[in-house]
Amino acid sequence: MKKVLLASSILALSAGLSGAAQAEVKLGVILGFTGPIESVTPGMADAAELAMKEVSDSGKLLGGETVVSVRGDSTCVDSAAAQAAAERLITSEGIAAIMGADCSGVTGAIANNVAVPKGIVMVSPSATSPALSTIEDNGYFFRTAPSDARQGQVLSDIAMDRGIKEIAVTYTNNDYGKGLADSFQAAYEAAGGKVSIVVPHEDGKADYSAEVGALAASGSEVLAVFGYVDQGGRGIIQSSLDTGAFGSFLIADGMTAESLLENFGDSIDGTVGTLPGTDSPGAAKFLEVAKSMGVDGDGPFRAESYDAAALILLAMQAAGSTDSAALKDKMLDVANAPGEPIYPGELAKALEIIASGGDVDYVGATAVELIGPGEAAGSYKELLVEGGKYTTVQIR
Repeated sequence: MKKVLLASSILALSAGLSGAAQAEVKLGVILGFTGPIESVTPGMADAAELAMKEVSDSGKLLGGETVVSVRGDSTCVDSAAAQAAAERLITSEGIAAIMGADCSGVTGAIANNVAVPKGIVMVSPSATSPALSTIEDNGYFFRTAPSDARQGQVLSDIAMDRGIKEIAVTYTNNDYGKGLADSFQAAYEAAGGKVSIVVPHEDGKADYSAEVGALAASGSEVLAVFGYVDQGGRGIIQSSLDTGAFGSFLIADGMTAESLLENFGDSIDGTVGTLPGTDSPGAAKFLEVAKSMGVDGDGPFRAESYDAAALILLAMQAAGSTDSAALKDKMLDVANAPGEPIYPGELAKALEIIASGGDVDYVGATAVELIGPGEAAGSYKELLVEGGKYTTVQIR
């Protein structure tokens, strides 16, 4: 009888150990899978989930936990829907942290009304409004894309360097668009440029001829479009081309997606714009790693999404816990020097170093350096449309 009991105890212990080795930690991936950037977000989610798979396959996270992605739709523009998605993921799914959200307005809504009150870490790969730098986040909110306070300056530099001394501006009428337009205008006018008119536009309209008419009446030959590629921004450009009001455009990160070229091709040759990115060794390594795993890493905010997920998981390892209250205090430690530089494809190595008591400096795909209130210092690609394709002119 004792041998039977002993055998049963061993089997039970083995089952328990097996269950521990296969424990799951859930990460929320909240992005606008529907809405004005729906062509952009699938690639972002795939990139974040690439980091999760890399960590899961290593078997080195907190003694062997598997990382599971749970997706939620932010819609990019509907704050109520975005908050409901976050509530579901936190309350019903039991996620440990959020990779997201994407657009600035819904990101702020989730942070202020759901994530921070519930003590859940958020790392946004693409919310760029300067207003997010000063939210009362209690240390729970981070981002791997730089603020539009920086992007506005870069756009101004590009315009002035290209001899654009006067420009008309339109922006999507939300936190992202208004913040970027204000940042650009301040930098551009300080540099001696003239903003002839500023016209906000609403997303979801069928006709933008009124807005384009007002912009064209300013007499400017170049139009800055700070909007969304699958909604109002595209409509503004379409109406501009249809009426002949504008043929030259300055665009920002919300517009620089492949779907823009699919819609307009070489009819917008000469268009210039910005997109967060680097030409660092980590950027090239990310493309190699993504390709080897069957993921297309070349697209807006994909590198930032990989880095966002990777930082969360490395911070968990450093905290020795999946609890957001613990891991938030380790985010800056794993993101910045001192420590062993870590690049895409090296997450297993990073987990080993941390587990042995060492330090890591996560460089990642975007040369991550978190500053101030947990946001990226960041750099931008200057893009030019030539022959219906994007060309990187330089990194700024």
